[in-house]
Amino acid sequence: MKLRNIVLGKFLGMAIYNLLLVSVVGIFMVAGFTTIKSLDVPPLLCASLGLYLFFTTLTAIGIFMSSLTTYQVVSAVATFIVLFFLSSIGGLWQQYDFIRDLTSFLSLGGRLEKMILGLLTTKDVLYYLIIMAMFTGFTLLKLKAGQETRPWYLKMSRYMAIVAGALVLGYISSRPLFTGYFDTTATKSNTVHPRTQQLLKRFNEAPLEVTLYTNLFAIHGSLGFPSSRNFYIAGLWEGYQRFKTDIDFKYEYYYALTESTENIFDIYPGKSLQEIVGLTAKLKKVDSAMFKPYEKISKEIDLAPEDYQIVMKLKYKGRSTLVRFYIDSKMLPDQQNMNAAFSRLLEEPIPKVYFVTGNLERSVYKTGEREYFTHVLDKGNRFALINTGFDADSLNLSTQPIPDSASLLVMADPKMDLTPTVLNKLQNYIDNGGNMLVTGEPGKQYVLNPLLSQTGVQFSNGQLVEPSRDETPDKITYYYTFGAFDLAEHTALLQRKYIWEHGSRADSLRAGFAGATGISWSDSSGFTVKPLYMTSPGRAWLKAGKLVLDSITPVFSSHEGDIKSTSFATAIALSRQRNNKEQRIIIAGDADFLSNFRQKNSLIDPLYSWLSYNQFPVYTPYPRANDNVFLLSPAGASVQRILLLWILPAVVLVTGTVILIRRKRK
Repeated sequence: MKLRNIVLGKFLGMAIYNLLLVSVVGIFMVAGFTTIKSLDVPPLLCASLGLYLFFTTLTAIGIFMSSLTTYQVVSAVATFIVLFFLSSIGGLWQQYDFIRDLTSFLSLGGRLEKMILGLLTTKDVLYYLIIMAMFTGFTLLKLKAGQETRPWYLKMSRYMAIVAGALVLGYISSRPLFTGYFDTTATKSNTVHPRTQQLLKRFNEAPLEVTLYTNLFAIHGSLGFPSSRNFYIAGLWEGYQRFKTDIDFKYEYYYALTESTENIFDIYPGKSLQEIVGLTAKLKKVDSAMFKPYEKISKEIDLAPEDYQIVMKLKYKGRSTLVRFYIDSKMLPDQQNMNAAFSRLLEEPIPKVYFVTGNLERSVYKTGEREYFTHVLDKGNRFALINTGFDADSLNLSTQPIPDSASLLVMADPKMDLTPTVLNKLQNYIDNGGNMLVTGEPGKQYVLNPLLSQTGVQFSNGQLVEPSRDETPDKITYYYTFGAFDLAEHTALLQRKYIWEHGSRADSLRAGFAGATGISWSDSSGFTVKPLYMTSPGRAWLKAGKLVLDSITPVFSSHEGDIKSTSFATAIALSRQRNNKEQRIIIAGDADFLSNFRQKNSLIDPLYSWLSYNQFPVYTPYPRANDNVFLLSPAGASVQRILLLWILPAVVLVTGTVILIRRKRK
């Protein structure tokens, strides 16, 4: 019998045994058909295939190790050492470009995880097949070497030829152009959203150039180091490369002091900046020679407004835009951020939001707790308007006209009476069909009510109070109305809308205001009014006069002018047809819920999205999975328990016993 037949026979036998092992999981898949509604089978099959390929790859390695020694324990330990090496090699020698590509292919990490999540790729399948073939070839060469007398270098050259062939095949098969993907999930959750795909398909006239600018002193600078290159490509760009394969990646490394490192000379007294660069690079285990002074790249890009943080410059057909890394746990930009950048490159109309100033309104430039910087201009916040597809600026109506390019005006809690000039400009803007966001505070109703009277809306006199055990009475709990769920395709709103549509209307999305007033309106202005936020039923009332917080808990008094109602509207949406378009206005009786201290993304995104006709942010909601309901009754669970714990093992035991007895007799 030929050695080839022996080796392949043993490998095939173990492969069949692995198939039997994986088939045990199939028992639970079959059970899932009776216990889970609309079971999504393809991801389960993909995960099973991943397990089978992993086990069989481990088998090929084990067979080779067993050919090296007659001690089974030694071969088992050696097998797991190789497995550990393949799992860890992806993080070794990443600072060298050529070696990084090779170790990326050899790395076992992440391949099985993707298949378990339901994403099947040709490069992952071929990886397992190539590793199997490589170690099976090693086994065959080892056994042949015991029957031949040849020089050691000739024997070694055979091994090297197999390794070289495996690396070449693996390198080619892992290139984006030659990689095929199959998302087995019903919701396509492993694939970029169809809206993202549509944007990527429009980049069909030229390559997309992506330059990563990495500052040695940046907060997330290590993400741009060569050692993180594979994480950067696979973690951020692989999903986009499926639909845009001709992406050219470039890298620039420089050093410049950021706001947080301006005191670095106090940390390194007596050291020059160049010496500090060398010490910092050594500490971060990178080559200091690759970092150039910022002055050498300042002519091609101005990174001072970015505080010299790590950024990407996307360039397409002479147009360019920046994409930032963010100061949160995810760090990498998500589809919403990337879609905003893609839209800019494709010259999509970008909504321009102007924040009115001149009457002590909330500022978009200040970082105080009552201001609006965080959700508007904070470059480190992935949800800020400038990072999700908006342009934002301030506008002093006392000295400036409202630009024709304005998509939206924001009047945020003015504290001074509006002058006739300012009031006239705003009234004309509303008459002409302009969109607005108006936020006010208790005690300043008289400032905005003259403007709001044009829309038939008024801020109620007084302040809403809601006494509670733990909070001051100015803290108001409100809930989203069902109509508010249609503002935008925000994930939180879609989830709550689904819950409401399926009969659980008592469970709404709740949040809170800190100091709010109620809103009243009439139908005489021609606007359609839709309440967005309502106070919790029966818990709040409108207190007349000034509310004193550091005193006894207020008590409702109708004699003092207090007003009680089931619920008060704290934010409303107005719409009407004006100048051949739908005019949209949102009015809120609280300004703090958009502030730096109290802003919450679930509250902010939908407001600006609705006011910009849902053009931005480019939301990427995935369909809701259908296999989310258990059909198993208590009685069925008892039957299934008996089948899986007693009857099935008994059948296996009896079958194995019968087979063993028959083999003994023969």
